[in-house]
Order: sequence, then structure tokens, then C-alpha cells
Amino acid sequence: MSTDLGATTSVRVPRPVVRAEDPAGSDGAMVDVARVSDRGARIAAVAIALVWHLAIGLPALLGGWPELAAPTVVAAGWLAALAVGGWAGHRLLHGLLPPVVPLAAILLAVDAAVFAAAGERQLFAAGNWAWTGLAWFFVVVLWGRPIRWMIILLAGHSVIALAALIGDGATAPADLTRYAMYVYGTSSLPVAVFTGAAVIATLARQRADTAAATLAVRAERDAAERAWADRRARLALVGSAAEQVLAELADGRADPTDPFVQRRCVLAATRLRRLIAESDDVPDPLLHELRAAADLAERNGLPIELIAIGTPPPLPVEVRRRLADPLAAALADATGWARLTVVAGPDEVVISLVAPDVDGPGSTDPPATPVGNDDQVEHVLERDGEIRWTQTRWRQP
Repeated sequence: MSTDLGATTSVRVPRPVVRAEDPAGSDGAMVDVARVSDRGARIAAVAIALVWHLAIGLPALLGGWPELAAPTVVAAGWLAALAVGGWAGHRLLHGLLPPVVPLAAILLAVDAAVFAAAGERQLFAAGNWAWTGLAWFFVVVLWGRPIRWMIILLAGHSVIALAALIGDGATAPADLTRYAMYVYGTSSLPVAVFTGAAVIATLARQRADTAAATLAVRAERDAAERAWADRRARLALVGSAAEQVLAELADGRADPTDPFVQRRCVLAATRLRRLIAESDDVPDPLLHELRAAADLAERNGLPIELIAIGTPPPLPVEVRRRLADPLAAALADATGWARLTVVAGPDEVVISLVAPDVDGPGSTDPPATPVGNDDQVEHVLERDGEIRWTQTRWRQP
């Protein structure tokens, strides 16, 4: 590309579009699945407890009212359990766990009061709603806690019921057998629901973790494969240029004293050096790649000054290439001296190369770069007959 004195050429380099699965986003989606699964179980537990208390416990309380020893106490206990269960259910449905100790203590106190106030005639009757309804509130209050908490509360419930039997004198074998059947029948289903919900939530979280880990491994593998393929293509491109120059030199078709041939050799060597520097594990890859190109130019006899201001942010390899390649080409064409300046910030990187603008045999402008629609990387070349100024700029989109 030949440029007149004073002309300015601006080239915008397209940024490659990389489509990859986002492991972080996928992980968030999997966590959402686990959260939705747990929320469904919470809704079911709260609904069972409240519907049971209202649809079964209340009619039983009203039906056995005349035969209760202290119906007012039983009714007050029913209201207290409804308040505790309603507040605990409200917290569960809003993603919060209710406090275990105070609510469990209130429910056990209500349990003891209801059994004491039911009386001998309603001890095993429907009017004693604590037999069937209280365990569901245990499920709501203890949600998300270990199963041992449920076992402890149910054991306390059984001890209270046994104390009521002994207090009412219902110690006959038939009464004790009925007691055992009531304890088993009213506890087994809430325990099953509580355990099942915990298992479902645990399995959902495990599936989410497994899926997120699988997606992360797949994304890393795809990224590695793309990087490997891109690097092979890049190496083939750079290697073909060097191979062509060497073949021409070997066949005698190129004169090693020709400045144009020398420039081609320097440019090929610079690109190879920068390509090798890409794979180095360093804190500032862009500066490392620029230093590699500057070192090669200096070894070829070009006095060069490298000035770095600020720390470049992490940039993809393709962006670094589009920032550094025009400067490497300009360095290969520079004579006399050169000054390379890197000014970096969190959202912008500007690289400038200033060198004498010397026209002579073999002196050409850096090859044109295909024009694209991406505004992230901009390449600007200016020359006025005395100074040649090359700049690349990256801006955070």
C-alpha cells in the first residue's frame, strides 16, 4: 500500500465472533433449577399443613367441642398453631428459613396444652386435633434442617401424648396399642414428606452441580480446540511467508542485499517471535509480545525505546494480535530509530510507534488490513515525509 505524504489511512480491524457456552451462565441456570425444585416442595409442605389444619382440624375441633374438657384451651391452641404455621410458611415461600428453637418450643407447648385440655373422652377422638395436624407444622418449621430435628420433635410429641394417657388413666393394653398406632400413623407420612423433600432438593443440587461442571469442562475443551486450531492456522500463515522468503533466497530469486528482501525477512522473524510469545504465561501478555518484537528489532540494529504507561487489561489473543501486528510490520520497515509507546487503562489500550519516514528502495507502507464493522480495534497510519506514526487503539465496547 503506497500512501502520499500527509495522507492518513484508518483501518478498522474486525473482531472475531467466538460463540461458546457460558459455564457461569449455565451454572446459574442449573442453580435456578435446583431453587425452583426446592420452592415447589416448600409450597407443597405449606399447603398440606394449612389445608389440613383448616379443612380437617377445624371441623374436628368444632364437632368435638361439647365433649372437650377445656374447649377454649383447645381452640386457643389451634389458633396459636395456625399463627406459627402461617408465619413459618410465609418465610419459607419468600426463600427464608424460620427460626427453629422458638417455634418448636411454641408448638410443643401447644401440643401439651391441647392434650391436657382434650380430656379422657376426646383423647383419641377427632376433637384432639394435635394428633393429626401438629406434625405437619413440624415439617414447615423444620424445613431445610437435618432429619434428626424432626425425630426429636416427634419424640417429644409422643412423650406428651403418653403423659396425657397416664394422666387420664388410659393405661390398659388396648389404650397403649391404640397409642402406638396413632404415633406411627400420624408421624410416618410427615416424616416421609420431610425426608422426600430433603432428598429431592439434594438430588436437584447434585444434578445442577454435575451439569454445571460438565458444561464448564465442555466449554474449556471447545475453547482449547479453537485456540489450537487458530494457532495452527496462524503458524501456517506465518510459516508460509518465512518459507517463501527462504525458498527464494535458496533458489537465487531473491537478493539478500535487497532492502525489500531484508524487510520481508525481518517481518517474518518478528511475526514468528510474537507468535511464540503468545504462549508464554506472563502477567502482561500484550507488553510481553511487544517487547519480543522490540527485542528482535533491536538485535537487528534498530535503536528502539519502549515506554509503557499503565497496565493493559486482560485481552483475548485475537485482540492482542490486531493491536500488535501493525506495529510489528512497522518495526520491520523502520530505519534509524523508533519509539514504541503503550498507554493502557481499564477500558482502553493505545499503542503508538514513531519512526523516521524514509522513502527509498523497498520502502513501503505496512500491508493493508481488511476493513470490518467492529469498532473495538482501530489502526491509524500517518506520515509527513519526516515522521511515520503508526497507532492501534482498543476500546472497551
